[in-house]
Amino acid sequence: MAEIKEEKKKDGGNSAMLKIATFIVDRRNLFFLLIGIALVFCGIAQRWVKVENDLAAYLPKTAETSIGLDLMGEQFITYGSAKVMVANITYDEAVEICDTIKERGDVTMVSFGDDPEHYNDFSALYEITFAYPEDDEKCLAGLDEIKEYLSGYDIYVTTSMGDQAAEIIAQEMKVVSALVVVVVLSVLVFTSSTYAEVPVLLLTFGASAVLAAGTNFFLGTISFVSDSVTIVLQLALSVDYAIIFCNRYKEEHQTLDIREADIVALSKAIPEICSSSLTTIGGLIAMMFMQYGIGKDMAICLIKAIFFSLLSVFLLMPGLIMVFGKAMDKTKHKSFIPKISFVGKFDYLTRFIVPPVFVLMVVGAFFLSKDCPYVYGYSKIVTPVQNETQIAEKMITDAFGESNFVALMVPSGSYDKEAALMKELESMPEVEKCQGLANTEAMDGYNLTDSLSAREFSELFNVDYEVSELLYMAYAIGDENYAKIINGFSGYKVPLIDIVMFLYKEVEEGYVTLDDDLMETLKDANSQMQMAKDQLQGEDYSRILVYLNLPEEGDETFAFLDELHVIAGRYYDGPEGIIVAGESTSQYDLMKTFARDNTVVSIVSILAVLAVLLFTFLSAGMPVLLILVIQGAIWINFSFPTLQHTYLFFMGYLIVSSIQMGANIDYAIVISGRYTELRKIMGKKEAVIETLNFAFPTIITSGSMMVLSGVAIGRLSSDATICGIGQCLGRGTMISIFLVMFVLPQILMVGEKIIERTSFEVSVPIKLDRGFGTVRVDGFVRGQVNGTVVGEMHALVRGEVAAVVTMGNMHEIPDDSPDEKPAPRIEDKGEV
Repeated sequence: MAEIKEEKKKDGGNSAMLKIATFIVDRRNLFFLLIGIALVFCGIAQRWVKVENDLAAYLPKTAETSIGLDLMGEQFITYGSAKVMVANITYDEAVEICDTIKERGDVTMVSFGDDPEHYNDFSALYEITFAYPEDDEKCLAGLDEIKEYLSGYDIYVTTSMGDQAAEIIAQEMKVVSALVVVVVLSVLVFTSSTYAEVPVLLLTFGASAVLAAGTNFFLGTISFVSDSVTIVLQLALSVDYAIIFCNRYKEEHQTLDIREADIVALSKAIPEICSSSLTTIGGLIAMMFMQYGIGKDMAICLIKAIFFSLLSVFLLMPGLIMVFGKAMDKTKHKSFIPKISFVGKFDYLTRFIVPPVFVLMVVGAFFLSKDCPYVYGYSKIVTPVQNETQIAEKMITDAFGESNFVALMVPSGSYDKEAALMKELESMPEVEKCQGLANTEAMDGYNLTDSLSAREFSELFNVDYEVSELLYMAYAIGDENYAKIINGFSGYKVPLIDIVMFLYKEVEEGYVTLDDDLMETLKDANSQMQMAKDQLQGEDYSRILVYLNLPEEGDETFAFLDELHVIAGRYYDGPEGIIVAGESTSQYDLMKTFARDNTVVSIVSILAVLAVLLFTFLSAGMPVLLILVIQGAIWINFSFPTLQHTYLFFMGYLIVSSIQMGANIDYAIVISGRYTELRKIMGKKEAVIETLNFAFPTIITSGSMMVLSGVAIGRLSSDATICGIGQCLGRGTMISIFLVMFVLPQILMVGEKIIERTSFEVSVPIKLDRGFGTVRVDGFVRGQVNGTVVGEMHALVRGEVAAVVTMGNMHEIPDDSPDEKPAPRIEDKGEV
């Protein structure tokens, strides 16, 4: 360490970073303790993270779906419901089952009949409504009991109650995570040069993953997408950081012992890794500009995950290297990664052929990707894996057809307008039926909102006419309609639902007394009417359920939603106060946000990465060429759904395009940076061959992890969002790897003049470094050396040196230094 201290005195450029690195390595036990405490907390805090499973919750607050959901939460009560299909039974058995379910105290209604909508091809469909709001645990308990009762039958159940989807996704991601761990372990063993480095890398990855997952607690609530794929994407995005540091350490350890190599490697790796992470973060930042809130949610989770990956590499991994350093020395093995000189030779021979072909391919891919068949719901997507809920939905749809409805909310106060509106809607071919208070049957052929006179009411409930008159008078006074009675009591009518609920209230308060039979009838009627009112009439709005003869999404469906506003607006002074909510509306809103987010994500990700590359290469041409390659990979990636005629959930593009631009650009940086460096000392052919041999291990290590992780997610998840992200990420990374290996080198060779002419690197006066005696030389040297040279690239010169040192440094070494051990290299000063 005395030599390192001496170097710090002579060379102040890296002294601050060396001090930091020395502190981290020497205080490793302190960092072990702090990180250990943080890991324990985060391991516990993972259980506290709240997960939002509804994609519609991330729509902008100004979106109609968001407004509608808020309004329904304020104005109405949605009772728990479920669809239960029992297959392979006779109609008589189906009726018996229906009667049994109806007798349950927690069930208020069971829709079933002999029509094809409920009994078809020896299958019965029961639409069950529970007596409790859908977020009440009693609904789920009741449904479990019904499933237990039907356990001897072939049953299929769908419901919006509970978090069944979240539980399914959680189980699937456990399998995916386990598979990814096996993949990572296999790749690391294959690409490593010493077996003991594998546990170092795995412990570093594991710690960063736990820290990232546990700190999600501080975000409050995260989306199920972020909760499911962040850990896998974190590994794929940040694996480079630990590998860069590990390779640095092994390089320094060739001439330094474990501690000194650890310190020097860390001091050099910190700025290098931070620079590499900026492109990834730049791509993710683009997602924060999305209107659709799930983009910001994922961006924050992933950026935070990258931060903890950096933290683990900088603070934990140096200590792990000290612990495993001797084992790493003892377990060295021959590299399993072959040289790929043949690729470099191919690239050189095709340098004038591939670039124009690639340009034509990119242009074609651009237009194909524009026609990518995006969808905004799950109804048209078939995932490779089908969960229990998806199977049930498919079986019910196959037997009884699709069901699509929206909730139309109109200002309350007029049952006549509601009735007229529903009548007009039901006359339209796009509408199967409507359901609201105005057409809900109550009793003896009367609907809930039908107006009854006092005499009609007395006959309906078998009440004395005099009692009925008194009741109507009391209601009229309370309703400020006393003048109507004076003008003619016989013509005064009150909606059935209003007079029944008024009478029940009067009985409850002791103003009216009824016999037991009548009281039981009134109680049942009031209970049913109260439930109907809770669901269909609020303080300011009424809700009408409109069942459509249209698919959940599509141009025709979206056009009819607009028409629905116009039609309802004719009854309620314009469409402004009309709100429509439902799956179709949600998907329509998603389509609108995608139109903007698509452009924003593309532009911001390109600009963010471009800014980083400009300062990295100090050239305007190089960043443009690199972005052209990766953006071309993105367009080619999203041409596949067009060519295969397969639907793609829109989020796959928004998220994967950002990740692909931010992460895969690193592969292009590795190749272009090395090629530019080697071109200063060798010809194009030799430079491209050496570049690809140098870059291939890094690219194949991180690239294969990202590809296999994406494929695992895409093949093993039943959720369309997560599945689409995995499929696009795996395919996109494969395309990026292929292009940076077989297209980028040719572009760099052909575009050298463009890069040189657009360079804005500041030239500095040439400084001739001199040394005499024993001189340490590192880097590319142009000049005269007089004396005996010891070493190859990094040499000890005994004699006189007068040279221009580029991308390295030169310094004299005290005469008492041992000849056989060169002085340690502390830093690269850059070009001089």
